[in-house]
Amino acid sequence: MSLRACLLALVVTAFGYASICADEKKPYTGAACAAEPDSYFRDEVWAKVGAGKCLTCHKPGGDAADSKFVLKDPRKAEGAAQDEALRHNRDAFARFAATTEKDAKGQSRLLLKPLGKLDHGGGEIVTADSAEYRVLSAFVRRVNNPKGAELALDPKAPPFFEGVVMLDDARLLRRVTLQLAGRLPTDAELAAVAKDGRKALPAVLDALMKEEAFYLRLREGFNDVFLTAGVDGNPDQSVLSYEHFEKTRLWYQKFDLGHIKDEAERRKAGYKLAADYRKSLLEEPMRLVEYIVRNNRPFTEVVTADYIIVSPYSARGYGVFEQLKGQFKNPNDPFEFVPVKLNALVGRSKAENQDSATGYYPHAGLLSTFQYLARYPTTETNRNRLRARMYYQHFLGVDVLELAARVSDAATAQTKFAVPTMQAPECAVCHKTLDPVAGLFQDYWRFAERGVYGKRKGGWFTDMFGAGFEGEDLPAPERWRALQWLGERTAKDPRFAVTMTEHVYYVLTGRRALLAPKDIEDPLYPARVRAYLTQRKEVERIAAQLAKSGFNLKVAFKEWIASDFYRADGLATVAKDPTRRTELDDVGVVRMLTPEQLERKIAAVFGTRWSRLEGEIASLYGAIDSKETTDRPADPSGAMGAIQRIMSNDVACKNVARDFARPAKERVLFPGIEPGVVPGASAEGDQQIRHAIAYLHRRVLGRDDAVDSSEVSRTFKLFAAVVSDAKAAKGVEKREAYGCRQGGALADDPQYTVRAWRAVVTYLLRRFEFLYE
Repeated sequence: MSLRACLLALVVTAFGYASICADEKKPYTGAACAAEPDSYFRDEVWAKVGAGKCLTCHKPGGDAADSKFVLKDPRKAEGAAQDEALRHNRDAFARFAATTEKDAKGQSRLLLKPLGKLDHGGGEIVTADSAEYRVLSAFVRRVNNPKGAELALDPKAPPFFEGVVMLDDARLLRRVTLQLAGRLPTDAELAAVAKDGRKALPAVLDALMKEEAFYLRLREGFNDVFLTAGVDGNPDQSVLSYEHFEKTRLWYQKFDLGHIKDEAERRKAGYKLAADYRKSLLEEPMRLVEYIVRNNRPFTEVVTADYIIVSPYSARGYGVFEQLKGQFKNPNDPFEFVPVKLNALVGRSKAENQDSATGYYPHAGLLSTFQYLARYPTTETNRNRLRARMYYQHFLGVDVLELAARVSDAATAQTKFAVPTMQAPECAVCHKTLDPVAGLFQDYWRFAERGVYGKRKGGWFTDMFGAGFEGEDLPAPERWRALQWLGERTAKDPRFAVTMTEHVYYVLTGRRALLAPKDIEDPLYPARVRAYLTQRKEVERIAAQLAKSGFNLKVAFKEWIASDFYRADGLATVAKDPTRRTELDDVGVVRMLTPEQLERKIAAVFGTRWSRLEGEIASLYGAIDSKETTDRPADPSGAMGAIQRIMSNDVACKNVARDFARPAKERVLFPGIEPGVVPGASAEGDQQIRHAIAYLHRRVLGRDDAVDSSEVSRTFKLFAAVVSDAKAAKGVEKREAYGCRQGGALADDPQYTVRAWRAVVTYLLRRFEFLYE
């Protein structure tokens, strides 16, 4: 098979790509290359109609599973199997397209069923004047008149990344180290990249992903996804139940602090002890994520790990400290964590004892942690459906609510059906997927601050689909370990690798992976489809690499960083054409730094944090609390703009005069210039100033501007104008402002140059390149 044929056999499904040809030395005779999928069906019929309108019911286990029109979900397949699923679906659509109805003047069944005719159980899913119906009509014509239905890809379409500005290797390195380690590149890293280019990055990343700062960022990013830090109430009561941890959960109340003689200090220490204990409890789920990644364990353990992670403080709450204390390097460090298997829960009454065939708690990664269960609690009416919904979203990338996109008349359904969630087609569409997984959480039936474990009196609900997963029923002997049973199947589901790959993309870019566009009436729909499919191809490729590596999550980080999606310089890539601008809208990082990242960037550039992006100010600047505020803002508000102004003024004020007070060799900002160098005094002096500006551009903004560039000239004019204005004014103070000369800073500023440099730094801190990444 030729290379060209292999490239043409790159299969694009509506929800993924599969490269089905490898480097072959023998002729390939498999089906994948023997018959390429119909591109019109793939890009039009399946993408715009089949995946969103038909698949929900017409699939194994769906409401129309017994019909003659049963489809396969390409998202649940990998490699050539995705291609086969798409081909199967095309054949099913083609059979219906070729079948006509005598009573309907020979019209195709494919054009009658979606209109709600011919006793279609799903009712009317499209209208005769809709774009979806026009797509189906065109497909019917193609099937019945194939000679006149040739379709060619647009030969004018440029390569997707054509014209996109990519970061040079040094700036790419800076982006990586700032984002993942909160620091600037080291001289050794810069030298390695200067010598070997991007080939040096894997080794740099291997070392970087051993740094503590990387794991801080990893925990932050994955908490943005799972939000487990947002447990309501005091976690020592909402996470650890009175029923099962009565004697141990409030250990800090009896902890001996008698060695602290001062009563006020002893009370203060007690408050800190409780606060650190509660914080360590909340950190446990993300510390599990860290433990898996740090130790190069398969990331499938996020749903299969048969252990949890505890600190010396939280271990006391669980009652296992004595068992573990020898494993801690410092048993008084509340944030040192080690793995442990808990015993099966023992209640105050025997009825609350946990069933276990092994004597251990049936750990299933995050799924069974008390924090995850408490963060997504159940109610009498919700019946674990929230947990099931979040499970699908977090681990399989499925928004279950999208399965029930059609609007239903709830009152009519209640009247017509005894159990609408099981019998009404418009309800069962969602509940047939959701309720079995909800049933797997049935032994975690406790509310409010009563903990999470406990069986429902009277057994599980009979007006719900039985416990199971994707058409497979939970065997009765497996009920005690139902979440482990679920985790095992999740880890093998192809959607898991894809979803974890998307989570890594979010950690790196602050953006969710693109969703398939729905509005086919949108004039920019083709551009949105192309953007989605191009990104989806990369997601699928990296997911395959992740799975191939044994689910080492570090591989996903390295693959994304090497990709054009990450390397693109979104700030420099500007497209004037609306179609092209839509295609490139999600290319490059270009996101406003979070408060945590901005503080780390300030520390990296200036050597010290600003330390004001905390508490209420952090909330105003886009921090999340993982409870009410769960999404990071994409665009700045007026309050954020005000905070940026305050930050730029304050950071410049605290650092410029202080830097000039140091010996030149120890300076961070101005190693090559002195305050006495005044603009316009000499050509040599002006060149010194330009070199100093170019250095600041490189350090603060990551720009490698030449000393005679327009960017350096613009900053030079600002510096010169400030000095000139001060010289022309009368009565100007000859010393730096009082608030800016604290902490050993240079006080004297007779030429106004220190304050002019402060204006320059303030200006740079307000630039997009600093505030965004």
